Amino acid sequence: MVHDLLGQAYSSIKHNRRRTALTMLGMAWGIATVVILLAYGAGFGRAITAIFSNFGMQMMGVFPGRTSLQAGGSKAGTQVRFMIDDVQHLQEQIPLIRHITPEASFNANVQHENRTQQFEVAGFTPDIVPVRALKVESGRFYNDADEMQRSRVAVLGADAKDKLFSGQPALGESIRIAGISFEVIGILEAKMQEGDSNVNKIAYIPFSTMSDIRDTRYLDGIWMDYEGLEYDKVEGNIRSVLGTSHGFNPKDPRAVFVWNTMKNLNNWQIISMALQVLLTFIGTLTLGIGGVGLMNIMLVSVTQRTREIGVEKALGARRRDILTQFLAEAMAITFAGGLLGVLVAYLISWIIGTIPVYSVMAKNAEAGDIHLAISATHLLVSTGILIVVGLISGMLPAIKASRLDPIEALRYE
Repeated sequence: MVHDLLGQAYSSIKHNRRRTALTMLGMAWGIATVVILLAYGAGFGRAITAIFSNFGMQMMGVFPGRTSLQAGGSKAGTQVRFMIDDVQHLQEQIPLIRHITPEASFNANVQHENRTQQFEVAGFTPDIVPVRALKVESGRFYNDADEMQRSRVAVLGADAKDKLFSGQPALGESIRIAGISFEVIGILEAKMQEGDSNVNKIAYIPFSTMSDIRDTRYLDGIWMDYEGLEYDKVEGNIRSVLGTSHGFNPKDPRAVFVWNTMKNLNNWQIISMALQVLLTFIGTLTLGIGGVGLMNIMLVSVTQRTREIGVEKALGARRRDILTQFLAEAMAITFAGGLLGVLVAYLISWIIGTIPVYSVMAKNAEAGDIHLAISATHLLVSTGILIVVGLISGMLPAIKASRLDPIEALRYE
């Protein structure tokens, strides 16, 4: 049965080669559009994730502010100040926190031999490495022993190293920060950097050592990462713990400022999902145009083969036999065009490869560009859309053919 249907479909397609070829091209263009748009949408989502993961995914930065809501006896407008005890309280009372570090930073003159540059000097504990997803290109990052011993060691960002040492080796060399000598023990890999951002122009030193340069009684901020995906719960716990310690209302949005990476990423993922749905809809409409062409061609075919249909019915063919015959022909054209379209989509994705978007605005941001990679999921979704469009386009002509009156069909000239 299936063999006969395929044979009849092939004979009909072979008999009308030019018409069939044009119809197949319309279907191929439609399915290629669907696949490329799906790949583009997925590439946009991957680019957003890559941008956020560059700075640390499950990361929060907490910074002191000024109260705007009165809590108990405390007046609104009170300055909140973090101390090292706050770090310990957060770590003890919020089990989801994995790593946590205080921050004490300032802009300072950093000198190597006759070169002097001003950039940020940041004091953190070694936990800043997993929190901010720092990667050491050469040398090493300072460790817990360096923190305990208040070692005067420094790890330089990529741009900081270039500014101070140009193309010369930096490991083992000495730099002076605010007049105090530090040994360079590591150089970090360059991170994505937008505009005037100084993310690669930072000198990291142990938090304990920072007290040799400036007063670290009050912290500039607290950084941490956490387990799981309950970022709202973690943020709420942070506000609750700090509110209890400092006597402010935990619901006060201005008492502390929280940079919540996952919350921002989630907002972008919603945008990315909406974009993928929109692109899929546009691709489906494009494929639908090819489906309209297929429907018209099949209606013409039914008209031209009216007498043939009458003969088949006179010989005992049932309605479902005629319907299946014409539907099989429509689906054969659909799948042939779909196969051609998938090949065209692969060719286009191979030629284009990567669409530079974020790298145009930022340095070292190639991972944030849109890579057109066609996945099995894209092919499955596209095939599903193709089947639906093919069935809808072929069903109307097939139903019309199956309902023809055999006597009237035999009289048709």
